[in-house]
Amino acid sequence: MDEQGATRGLEPGAGWYRIRIQGRLEPRWSTWFDGMSLTRGENGTTVLLGQVSDQAALHGLIQRVRDLGLTLLEVTHEDADPSEEREA
Repeated sequence: MDEQGATRGLEPGAGWYRIRIQGRLEPRWSTWFDGMSLTRGENGTTVLLGQVSDQAALHGLIQRVRDLGLTLLEVTHEDADPSEEREA
C-alpha cells in the first residue's frame, strides 16, 4: 500500500472514479455498475461516476464495460467526491 493510502486507511485503488465509454447507457444500468451515477456525455458517450472500494472492484467495472461490448475511452481517478467540488 502506498503511503497516501495507508495514511487515509484506504485499500489500494480505492476512491472516486470517472469512467467514460462510447455509447449511451440508460440510468437503469446504474445498478449493474455498483450504483455509479450515469450521465450522458457529449458525442454519444456515457460517463460513470462513483466510489470504488479497491482495484478488484475497479477491474470488475471495466470487465462489465467489456462484457457489454462498449468501448472504454477513459478511466480517471478523482482526488475527492467530484460532486462536492461542483457544489462549492
